[in-house]
Amino acid sequence: MILALVILVILLIVLGLPLFAGILAATMLGLYVSGVDFAAIPIEIFRLANAPVLLAIPLFTFAGYLLSQGGTSARLVRFSRSLFGWVPGGLGVVALVSCAFFTAITGATGITIIALGGLLFPALISERYDENFSLGLMTSSGSLGLLFPPSLPIILYGFVSGTSIETLFIAGILPGILMVGVPCLFSVYMGRKWRLERPSFSTEEFFSALKEAGWELPIPLLIIVGIYSGFSTATEAAALTVVYVLVVKVVVFRELSLLRDLPAIMVDSMKMVGGIMIILGAALGFTNYLVDAFIPMKILDFMQSMVENKIEFLIALNVFLLVVGCMMDIFSATLVVVPLIIPLASRFGIDPVHLGIIFLANLGIGYNTPPVGLNLFIASSRFDRPIVQLYRATLPFLLLLLLTLLLITYWPALSLFLPNILGSR
Repeated sequence: MILALVILVILLIVLGLPLFAGILAATMLGLYVSGVDFAAIPIEIFRLANAPVLLAIPLFTFAGYLLSQGGTSARLVRFSRSLFGWVPGGLGVVALVSCAFFTAITGATGITIIALGGLLFPALISERYDENFSLGLMTSSGSLGLLFPPSLPIILYGFVSGTSIETLFIAGILPGILMVGVPCLFSVYMGRKWRLERPSFSTEEFFSALKEAGWELPIPLLIIVGIYSGFSTATEAAALTVVYVLVVKVVVFRELSLLRDLPAIMVDSMKMVGGIMIILGAALGFTNYLVDAFIPMKILDFMQSMVENKIEFLIALNVFLLVVGCMMDIFSATLVVVPLIIPLASRFGIDPVHLGIIFLANLGIGYNTPPVGLNLFIASSRFDRPIVQLYRATLPFLLLLLLTLLLITYWPALSLFLPNILGSR
């Protein structure tokens, strides 16, 4: 069994075997050794396909792809610039805020780097920002919006863990603001240090930009209000978001044609969803095998012999999740890892909502963690820079994000304050 798993790891890393194929092969290997029929795999995939809450994933993905077309990114950047452009390092703040917002509404870090990178990176360079600083900022900002609604990873985490999605949406707001705010302060500090020129604040430009972006800016707020008020479930909110975005794009801005553009966007978004669902199906089968083999309990027994208190467990959890986030995409990691860590966290008295925010924050940072963080390779391709340069460029931002991770991990009130005062728990 161990030899087979070693061979499987070699196939994944050295020969580039697709992730879903590797997970599926590991599942089949485990089921074969355990004497369980392979029918367990399609049964789990069928259960996944019949989960009502997961209908939100293709709907929000489709809405994100619609928003990535046309002038949404330019309107968001213009509004952010009218609001923050006057502060020292203001364009860096604009990039961070715009990317976080764009990631939240599109649900994918790669789309953010590709869509906004071509707009913001040349602007940063033209305004005399250091190249490595600009590369690091654009790369790390791609995953900053994963804690804001309508985050697809939050929906999936809620499905796997049984935690309220509505509560997770609310709980992620303050930690999300912190993860955006700390790099923004760093940009302000560097802007002062470099004595960069900055325009004065213009009330006229602000209201003009607000009017232009006013149709897209409220989307996350409308989703929160709709779900939290009980007007809609997460799936219904996703469907309403698609309708709203279609009206904005087709009727208001007339950037898309229902007949000319919509079919191609639907195909592209569903390719993305199909890839996610294949990975989720394989990962769910693997998770089922792990549970049947009592792997979580064995890990729990091992951890109890090695870790004596909550603080030590949280340190070990952060290190483990950063490695997972570096090696795996957030969707497969959620299905495989969450069932393993929930019993451990429960034994050490960690609130399940707080655990969810810790988990998602770690995996978001893992996208930027060398040597194989996904954002590093996307940025290397998008900006045509060597991957080693991306390692160096993202290091200051990675250290800052790790600092925010410590605050999120050891200050539970940051995640639980809003759910508690709003009575959503």
